[in-house]
Amino acid sequence: MKSTFAGLNLVSDEFSTSLSDSLAQVEDLLLRELSSGDEVLTEAATHLAKAGGKRFRPMFAILASKFGPNPDAPEVITSATVVEMIHLATLYHDDVMDEAPMRRGAQSANSRWTNSIAILSGDFLFARASRLVSTLGPESVLIIADTFAELVTGQMRETVGARPGVDPVDHYLKVVWEKTGSLIAAAGKFGARASGATPDDVARLSKLGDIIGTAFQVSDDIIDISSATDDSGKTPGTDLREGVHTLPVLYALAGDDATSARLTELLIDPATGAARPLSDDGEVAQALELLNNSTGMVQARDRLHAFADEANDVLAQLAPGPAHDAFASLVSYTTERHG
Repeated sequence: MKSTFAGLNLVSDEFSTSLSDSLAQVEDLLLRELSSGDEVLTEAATHLAKAGGKRFRPMFAILASKFGPNPDAPEVITSATVVEMIHLATLYHDDVMDEAPMRRGAQSANSRWTNSIAILSGDFLFARASRLVSTLGPESVLIIADTFAELVTGQMRETVGARPGVDPVDHYLKVVWEKTGSLIAAAGKFGARASGATPDDVARLSKLGDIIGTAFQVSDDIIDISSATDDSGKTPGTDLREGVHTLPVLYALAGDDATSARLTELLIDPATGAARPLSDDGEVAQALELLNNSTGMVQARDRLHAFADEANDVLAQLAPGPAHDAFASLVSYTTERHG
């Protein structure tokens, strides 16, 4: 009987159990590392780890390890834990920048304690991740250093906004790759390297992480506009209320029809030309209706399916097996979950 795990259709209960066992080892190492510092740090540093989460990045690393001859090597668990630590560290910092009161159904660290505590907790996670990755060798340290730089560059690029003359769509997709795709690419690279996969397969699994990471965010963009609350588990229009213009919005605003004109009136501040957050429920409902019927939504879905085609091209170059099937189902899930 096939099993389902975090959007994956796994080929057997045995494979599902193996994946779950590996993730349990990641969880143990994660909490052990974050609890090994000074007592003053422990509660805040383990706060988000204990709040749960999908553990998508370590799962990606573990699946990537299946393409090497030593998927059960202890370095696989270390690698998977490193990428999750980095991800958690960025969440602490993101919540400070966004002034977010909640994270994963729990009070955010900045809300529960202070911004300073949240920032320092994120820094501690980065430090622990750096300590762990040092056990994997200098090339792994270089990969993580480059990934750090990409994550920070993406956050800076998003904060500054698109410069004059830069295509907003190109800018947005670059931010998504830097903030999301780069770390999932690192997860694929780490998992594959740790299990002894060939250099070509390491590159392929890194590329697959690039594509799936970016595609997953585009899928989220579409869900925020197209799905009813009961279907998606989130309130539609959240990005519009925050003044965040995602891919379907950017495509729609670039049009030259009546829909684009009305969306410009709703979503752009005429005085500054900047994004205008929507607070009126009626305006949100109107914007959602316009977007759902816009060419921008069609273009966003087309772009998502193009990512899926690209991912499947990469998968076609990898050996068949349970991990290959799991990745293929992940690609399908990413492109189909928005309905």
